[in-house]
Amino acid sequence: MDEFSVVLEKLNSIPLFSDFDIKKQEDVNILHKVYDSITVKKFKKGDLIIKEGDEGDFCYILYSGLVNITRTTPAGDIIALANFSSAQNVFFGENALIGNDPRSATVMAESDCTTLALSGKKFLHLCEQEPTLGFRVVLYLAKQMAKTIREINNDKATLFEALYNEIEGYHE
Repeated sequence: MDEFSVVLEKLNSIPLFSDFDIKKQEDVNILHKVYDSITVKKFKKGDLIIKEGDEGDFCYILYSGLVNITRTTPAGDIIALANFSSAQNVFFGENALIGNDPRSATVMAESDCTTLALSGKKFLHLCEQEPTLGFRVVLYLAKQMAKTIREINNDKATLFEALYNEIEGYHE
């Protein structure tokens, strides 16, 4: 199996590109252009892959290894959000595909890692050549953002209700 075939399977296994049918030559051609735009980046255990607050410029697909994702609270405490292995077919930093917003979390290599990195600039250039790529990926990102907003709104409502009940109990 050649290198492209191996990477093609990985690309197709992550949700960001899973809408592409690797049995259709048109979709394979689009993913081959993505493959041609990817840079392999290797990280040693303990290396920062993404630092919260830095400007985003790459989306990373975890090809091998383990990562830890953390975030800083408004009080300055660091909280663990998740641990992922490459077997989970994860990617992170995907907002860099559509803008250079500050990173919302820190990603650290928990073991030696290999990532497939796609720059936002290259992605946007590819989308000009292949509008299908842009449509499918941005649609996926929009659905994920809508889901996140719904979850945040539910969390806010739960917190508001708990605070209200606490205040009510305080006045009794």
